[in-house]
Amino acid sequence: MSEASTGDVRAGQNEDQPRIPRLLKKTLLGLLVAGASWVLTSVLNQDKNQVWQLTVSVVLGGAALIVQYLMDFEQRLETMEASQKRRIREMRESLSAHHEQMRRAVDESFAKINDATELFSQVDRSVLRSDGVTRLARKYTQVGEHGSEIVKTFAQEEIGRLASLMESLSNGSADCPGENHDWLIDLTTCAKKTVYATSTSVDRDFWFSEPANRYLKAQEKAIKQRGVVVRRLFLVSKPEDRTESLEQLCERHREFGIDARIAVRSLLPPPAQVTPLNDFIIFDGELSYETEPDVEVMPAKTTLKMTRDHVSERINRFTMLWEATEPAEPDHQPEPTAASG
Repeated sequence: MSEASTGDVRAGQNEDQPRIPRLLKKTLLGLLVAGASWVLTSVLNQDKNQVWQLTVSVVLGGAALIVQYLMDFEQRLETMEASQKRRIREMRESLSAHHEQMRRAVDESFAKINDATELFSQVDRSVLRSDGVTRLARKYTQVGEHGSEIVKTFAQEEIGRLASLMESLSNGSADCPGENHDWLIDLTTCAKKTVYATSTSVDRDFWFSEPANRYLKAQEKAIKQRGVVVRRLFLVSKPEDRTESLEQLCERHREFGIDARIAVRSLLPPPAQVTPLNDFIIFDGELSYETEPDVEVMPAKTTLKMTRDHVSERINRFTMLWEATEPAEPDHQPEPTAASG
């Protein structure tokens, strides 16, 4: 109940309470007027006509009583009219505010619908598969409806991380702290033509870890099922760095179908000797996966770079090192080429 309605009820209650005293007051005033009329007519009526005196007194007393009721009725009518005007004004303000809220809600809803429609239209027009985006949106809303608070927060963090990755990929470069084994294995799974990689002492310990086993199996699957050519060049600085354990590691890679070689920098031709040695992997001649070491010579950062100039530079560097490691032999393995376009 509104304050105006409460005030009207209280006013009505207050008016009902003094009804008997006010009626008595009106009656006494009417009797007083009638008495005054009787006295006045007694003074003016020299013939002492009591009927005429009584008639005049009753008429004037009744008129006084009627006038009081008319004044009271007018007062009540004005109060009711003011109350109705106030209620109408409040109703108009309420309807106006409600209309504004509804209009704003409808506008926001249509804006969201337009944004969603435009977004999914762009997804449908994209060369990428759209079923994954639809499934992601649907499952994300289900997590929001049924998940606990920590699950909701975790889902939001993952969506934000994925959005940041997509934004970075659209700009031609993405990075993350440390060595991202998931990127490494996923990119190997996505490769269709070639995987050309260098390996320095920075990632030597990686080959004895569990992610390395999954990485090698992913490469073996790519070689056998999709015909992907995988080349790996183990880079060392001096001949004494070519140890027996490194030879065994290289042989293990060959068992997976990988064309693996060891390059000793000091034994390479002069152009290859001045080539910087660092870890990078070129997938299909279109994307370069690179790790950057920290002061302790451990992978501190992983970067994905897709710009044509950068990938072409990495392809040229790998080709120079590869050709300088062994004499070129006729084969049908494709040479790494920069992506067109």
